[in-house]
Amino acid sequence: MPAIGDTAPDFTLTAHDKSSVTLSEMRGDRVVLAFFPAAFTGVCTNEMCTFSDGMTVLGSGGASVLGISVDSPFSNSAFAEANDISFPLLSDVHREAVNAYDVALADFVIPGYTVAQRSVFVVEADGSIGYVWVAENPGQEPDYEAVMAHCASP
Repeated sequence: MPAIGDTAPDFTLTAHDKSSVTLSEMRGDRVVLAFFPAAFTGVCTNEMCTFSDGMTVLGSGGASVLGISVDSPFSNSAFAEANDISFPLLSDVHREAVNAYDVALADFVIPGYTVAQRSVFVVEADGSIGYVWVAENPGQEPDYEAVMAHCASP
């Protein structure tokens, strides 16, 4: 798992609007990577909505947010629309990012089904990891205030 100070693993994933998003193309800005297990579940909905509602604070610190799940772009699109989520939700159906960040959670609800373990990585403007939080279980939410405070600091 990438630790604070490590270079963030790069990826290119499909967003809910079917555009491609490449992390390394966002260098120069701080990026919050919010991995979540599944669209349309209670905790994930609360998490994505909380980050969406916090975009003013995050944006004032020069940060943007990318939500990442193994859901299809179609599911993520419906999820974003239903919840007015204001940032890209990326589809990692091949589990490239969840494996690169070592946040693959196996046997989620269905034996053999691997999803993203709820986790937050803040990628600094220089491409290094500046903040890491990984849930002990899928029902645990991040400390939103800690993420916002980190992103508000220079």
